[in-house]
Amino acid sequence: MRRLLCVLLTMLAFAAQGQAVVRVGSKADNEGAVLGQILLQVLRRDGVPVVDRTQLGPTSIVRRALLNGDLDVYPEYTGNAAFFFHRESDPAFRDAPKAYALAASLDLAAHRLVWLRPAPADNHWAIGVRGDVARAAKLATLDDFAHWVTRGGDVRLAGSAEFVESDAALPAFQSAYGFTLRGDQLLVLAGGDTSATIKAAAEGISGVNASMVYSTDGAIAVTGLTVLADPRHVEMVYQPAPVVREDVLRRYPAMRRSLEAAFQPLTVDVLRKLNARTQIDGEDPAVVARDFLRDAGLLR
Repeated sequence: MRRLLCVLLTMLAFAAQGQAVVRVGSKADNEGAVLGQILLQVLRRDGVPVVDRTQLGPTSIVRRALLNGDLDVYPEYTGNAAFFFHRESDPAFRDAPKAYALAASLDLAAHRLVWLRPAPADNHWAIGVRGDVARAAKLATLDDFAHWVTRGGDVRLAGSAEFVESDAALPAFQSAYGFTLRGDQLLVLAGGDTSATIKAAAEGISGVNASMVYSTDGAIAVTGLTVLADPRHVEMVYQPAPVVREDVLRRYPAMRRSLEAAFQPLTVDVLRKLNARTQIDGEDPAVVARDFLRDAGLLR
C-alpha cells in the first residue's frame, strides 16, 4: 500500500508539471530485476520522469500490463515473441538478427510496440557440465556431449521436470544430437530453480555432474561449469531488449539511443557476473545496475 501511494503521488506531481510519467516494469526474477533497474536508472539520468514498477511478476503479467497500457517499457527476450505470436517453429527465431527483426515487426504491426536493439547476450536453456569432467572428456558442444553419452560416458544430469519433459528442452537436444539419457542418468528436481541443479552438478550431489542451466545464470560464474554450445541451434535465441510503447518513444525519442547504449555491453559473461551478485551474494539489483552503468561510463 505504501509503495502504491508513493507511485500515485509521483504520477500526480509530474502530471501537475505537464510531464508524462514513464512506467518502467520488469519480470520478478533476478535478471529481470537488474535489467529493469538499468532501464530505470538510465531514464532517470536523462531527466525522464519515471515510476518504478520493476519486479512486477512473470512474463504473462508484465506483457499484459504493457499491452493494456499499464506499463510503458520493460525488458523482454526476443525468443518470447515466438510464443506471443504462435511462431515457435519459425526458424527465424533461431537466428539472432532474424529473431530480433521478426519480433520487432510483429509487435509494431500488432500492438504499436517498439523493440529497441537487443543486448548481445543470449539467455536460453542449455546443458552445463562440471568443469573438470568437461576438460577430461573434451566437451565443448552438445555434439561432443552426444558422442560422450553414446560411448558410455559416466553422466548424470540434474534438471527440472519441465526441462526433462518439455519438447523445447532435453527431448529436443536428444533428438537433434542423437543421444538418450536413461532414467537412472537423470535427477529430476522439483521446481525450475537452476541454482539448485547447478549446485548439484558443481558439488557432485548424488553423482550429478551435468545440469540444466540458463546460459546467463549467475551461478555459472562462480561454479566453473562448462556451458555446452548448441551449434545446431535447437534453442531459440533469447536476447534481452527494451520494449517500449510507440507513443512513449515519440514523446521521449532520446531514450532509444540511451537504452540501446546501456544494453550493448551486456554480453553473456557480463550478465552472468551481474546475476551472480544478486543470485549468489544477495545484493540489491539497484546497486548492481548502478555499478554496471558506472563501470560502462554511462552513469556518474
